[in-house]
Amino acid sequence: MQQEVKYDLVVVGAGIVGVSCALWANMRGLKVLIVDRNEPGSGASYGNAGTIATYACIPVNNPAILSELPKLLFSKDSPLGFSWTYVLRNMPWMISFLRNCAPRRVETIINNLGILLSHADAGLDPLIEEAACQDLMVSNDCLYVWSTQKGFDKAWPYNQLRKENGVEFDVLDEQQIKDLEPNLKLPLYKGVRYKGARHVRDPQALVQRMHTRLVERGGEWRKANATKIDSISDSVKITLESGKTVNASKVVIAAGAHGKSIEGAGIRQLPLDTERGHHISYRNLGYMVSRPVGWADAGFYATPMDTGLRIAGTVEIAGLDPKPSSNRIQYLTTKANEMFGDIGEPDEEWLGFRPTFPDALPAIGAAPNSKNILHAFGHQHIGLTLGGITGRIIADLAENRKPNFDISAFDPKRFT
Repeated sequence: MQQEVKYDLVVVGAGIVGVSCALWANMRGLKVLIVDRNEPGSGASYGNAGTIATYACIPVNNPAILSELPKLLFSKDSPLGFSWTYVLRNMPWMISFLRNCAPRRVETIINNLGILLSHADAGLDPLIEEAACQDLMVSNDCLYVWSTQKGFDKAWPYNQLRKENGVEFDVLDEQQIKDLEPNLKLPLYKGVRYKGARHVRDPQALVQRMHTRLVERGGEWRKANATKIDSISDSVKITLESGKTVNASKVVIAAGAHGKSIEGAGIRQLPLDTERGHHISYRNLGYMVSRPVGWADAGFYATPMDTGLRIAGTVEIAGLDPKPSSNRIQYLTTKANEMFGDIGEPDEEWLGFRPTFPDALPAIGAAPNSKNILHAFGHQHIGLTLGGITGRIIADLAENRKPNFDISAFDPKRFT
């Protein structure tokens, strides 16, 4: 018997990607329901560095990791951390990650990310306008700084690849950096100012306003946990933890790192894993910088936000372990005090889970097991940047329309 279809699209996940998918689909006239067990914007979308990083086509994967792996594995003074227990249990993922650090493969990844990032503003700006979020956006560029010539020279080929992908930037000397950001105390060799970059004063507020606008426009919201997806003929059935079911023409899984727990979603056979990200924040120190400043050698950002100065970044491969890493928190605290002088202990510590694939590219498109189940996750560090364009792509697919640029590099079926 054909099931009754109540919604055109059900969105599982209320982070920046999920809410963007829902609002784009709603703006196209589709009947939309969004479900999440948590409040909108309260997961990884809450704790990120707040950058709209249209310059961020350089993946974590890079050839230097292969030569520096012993140091990265054993040093506590490193922006990359591992749980040995977790790594040993997930060796196939690690091997695939390392294979994607090969130079030719990295160049392909950069080019694919560059294409997607070139459409990022076109995906995000209509949502900002629709939800009246302009006051949350700050257009003041982004600054990367290097403390050593060795670090800068090693990064320079990647900045050249950024330029080839349309990223505009200026190279700054020590005095020019200090003129822009006089509160920096760390050693400075060179800096790069990425032109046109923006940041968000409160990432969770951005998601919440978009979510509020969705509901105002007639989109529906249910605080619930989706546990199972069944594809039936030309529709899907979504089972919630309560046992209730919801019927729709299509469903999009935008639950980030947690999507793998949903039975029937076509995710369990994919190499979806997690980069644990931490941040610390200083409540009264938002004035210390006037834009996001990335200390490239140390692998993190300092971003001025409404909530204060946020120090966010680094990578830890340790799965969905809910316990924050004391080593990561101590690393960020130590580096923050090196960056700004003696600013003491932070007022907040936070842990979030970035969904990641070993090839550093998101999964955007139909699931391997059904054309009516769509995937929208795996954006690693740039979910805030790519949420809007991912939402626009998903709205196209929900309407059975072809997106206006090639998205084959992000096909979830590339792994199967």
